[in-house]
Amino acid sequence: MRILIVEDDAWAANYVTKGLSESGHIVDRAADGIEGLEMATAGSFDVLVVDRMLPRLDGLSMVEQLRAEGDATPVLFLSALGKVDDRVKGLKAGGDDYLVKPFAFAELLARLDALVRRTSPEAAETNLAVGDLELDLMERTASRAGQSIQLQPREFTLLAYLMRHAGQVVTRTMLLENVWHYHFDPQTNVIDVHISRLRGKIDKEFETPLLETVRGAGYRMRGPGK
Repeated sequence: MRILIVEDDAWAANYVTKGLSESGHIVDRAADGIEGLEMATAGSFDVLVVDRMLPRLDGLSMVEQLRAEGDATPVLFLSALGKVDDRVKGLKAGGDDYLVKPFAFAELLARLDALVRRTSPEAAETNLAVGDLELDLMERTASRAGQSIQLQPREFTLLAYLMRHAGQVVTRTMLLENVWHYHFDPQTNVIDVHISRLRGKIDKEFETPLLETVRGAGYRMRGPGK
């Protein structure tokens, strides 16, 4: 899933972003209601996670504007305001679900999966496949040609991103922003190290390599025979 988090609390936003990214999802973040509205309108997201109490434009007003513009992207409100009246206001404003802080991350993930399945069944990815390489996004398992592959959380997220963009050149900047959530170059070899480890796990023991380096550009996941 591609998910937009609209949350002004940096700690909460980082916690949710980290958990969703490690679960194999692509996550963007906005820090206030105006930015969230602009990103939601301009982007193509499977689901939005919106805090009620946001600077510049509160979460209820943001979602009401989205709905007025005809945007039907499912919205889960995430808020410390947990009274029945608060939840009713969130749903009446156009929210599809409402989760009260503090919350268990497993419940958040399950609710998001359910929202996407219910509103757009074709968008709810549970598996990725490139050639004989398969990822189970729900069980967080990987295999190639039927052989199980053990991946660390960051390796799983990296591989999921590469597989979602199979056939496309993925740049280092794209990986830094979408896998590590860096919006700057840390001037380290972190990408090279992880790519090397990933190659050792998904390609080394197999006849046809799937992960290639595109010199001067980045990396590309390809299917057998390509």
